[in-house]
Amino acid sequence: MVKKCRIGTEEVETLWEEVRELSLGTSTEVERLNSPPSPLEFLRNFVAPNKPCIISNALDHWPALSLWSSDDYLCQALGSAEVSVHLTPNGRADSLSGSLVAYAQQQNDCFRTEYSVLGSDCDTHIDWASEALGCLPEAVNLWIGNNRSEASFHKDHYENLYAVVSGEKHFLLLPPTDVHRLYIRQYPAANYSYSQDTGEFNLEFDDPIRHVPWCSVNPYPPKGREEKEHNEFPLYFNGPKPFECTVKAGEMLYLPSMWFHYVKQSPRTIAVNYWYDMQFDIKYAYFNFLQSINPIA
Repeated sequence: MVKKCRIGTEEVETLWEEVRELSLGTSTEVERLNSPPSPLEFLRNFVAPNKPCIISNALDHWPALSLWSSDDYLCQALGSAEVSVHLTPNGRADSLSGSLVAYAQQQNDCFRTEYSVLGSDCDTHIDWASEALGCLPEAVNLWIGNNRSEASFHKDHYENLYAVVSGEKHFLLLPPTDVHRLYIRQYPAANYSYSQDTGEFNLEFDDPIRHVPWCSVNPYPPKGREEKEHNEFPLYFNGPKPFECTVKAGEMLYLPSMWFHYVKQSPRTIAVNYWYDMQFDIKYAYFNFLQSINPIA
């Protein structure tokens, strides 16, 4: 039987500080590499300590860097393909808050299935990462969106190599130890349905009702709600600043497993990401234990 533990907020805040001082550094900037690391360097310096980095000059040989800048090329290549596009009123396909915004973000290995005609434009895997991690990617996904397409704070149980081909992606990052700062709560699962007759979206809850855990914090509160958000989520807004980075075309972000990330992007952004299975080892057990702790003031 799993029981919730309670400790003081001060102890949890000390953990946030020590993780940064001992492992991640006190700067909120993500370390940058001018060239791809060797498999050993990648494993030792980033995967093992669960530390993100941005790699430049890792995609220079990809035809996609030049080809995907042209809408004509993509339309011709994908002209007969059926692809999935997420439609929402406000661009936040993972949020129940609620202009029609389209975001191609199907995941589920969509690049090797729905977008397979583009496969020769990119590497099938990242060779130095595959060697370091001892496996090939579990999934490769394509992302196409604009500046209205956002993803709220969430985490993935994958080692993530995120390559930006066109445009820019802006990330806010928090390590797994900061889990309590995001006020993860249970929310009802739902989907938007679009009526072609009225041109409106309706929010439809799952039947029977089920709930999913989700991060409550919006790091960019709407105008007029700043004070309310700061008062409701003080552990986030009064705690250490998130790590912050912009990944430009031709760059690749290594996003370690279980790191929380909030994502925004430029008006026309295309990216490919490679999900490698994480090791479900003591790191995973430690994170699960950390989630069970309920900090109190």
